[in-house]
Amino acid sequence: MTVKLRLAELTSGEAKTRLANRPTILLPMGSLEDQGPHAPMGDYLLADAIALRIAERAVALGADALVAPVLPFGGEDYFGTVPGGIALSHATLLAVIREMLARLLAHGLDRILIVNGHGGNVHAIHEATMALKHADGTLVPSLYIWRNLYAAWPKLAGADTAGRMGHGADPVWSVALALFPELCRPDMMPDPVPPGSIQGLTVSGLGAARFEEIELGLPIEYDLAAPNGVLAGDPRAGDAALGARAVAWLAEQGARLIVHLRGQG
Repeated sequence: MTVKLRLAELTSGEAKTRLANRPTILLPMGSLEDQGPHAPMGDYLLADAIALRIAERAVALGADALVAPVLPFGGEDYFGTVPGGIALSHATLLAVIREMLARLLAHGLDRILIVNGHGGNVHAIHEATMALKHADGTLVPSLYIWRNLYAAWPKLAGADTAGRMGHGADPVWSVALALFPELCRPDMMPDPVPPGSIQGLTVSGLGAARFEEIELGLPIEYDLAAPNGVLAGDPRAGDAALGARAVAWLAEQGARLIVHLRGQG
């Protein structure tokens, strides 16, 4: 019988047996936002799929793991102007994370790995996990998918990545092509456009603009920073094979982390 990897797919009878052995519980989180007119809005789909592959590889390495249902709505940040985007306030997201963790811990499931796919979730995750550490020393690590893939992209791509990485471009775009090609619309990729400006300052990112040689934080939302859905990168460089290599690399790293942490207690 195939080993079930999703917590939601266990029967209650299976759960009593499986959870008694303290498997690692992966909590995937993402967002519902504009990823460009060519990519699916639900980047939580990518976090969920990557978490599943981490669990699958961990089980193959002898460390039991289960993926909890994905949290699809990210923290409210720069995407309030996106039609169809659904975001949670910081207070709501923080409360949801705290209560998810508290319920798992109440059942003795203290091996937890948060698999995060959205920058707007980072602060709430940090605040929730820091509170647990201060309360009783419980450590809950979080794996921020895109921060790690941004750092690893030059190695994974095996080429100069200048100009190809950014919002609406790699690494999200290549990963989406690899995991959900049927949801992608390469035919809708926009042409590059120059960044916008505000009060004579050039927009340099989500919530940021430049003045001469310095960068400033400003309350700049997505419609100004990336009016065509793409910021800084060029999605024409996206490649499904590269995305597949990235997913496999991250799944291996995540699985080995699970094995390591299980060895710590």
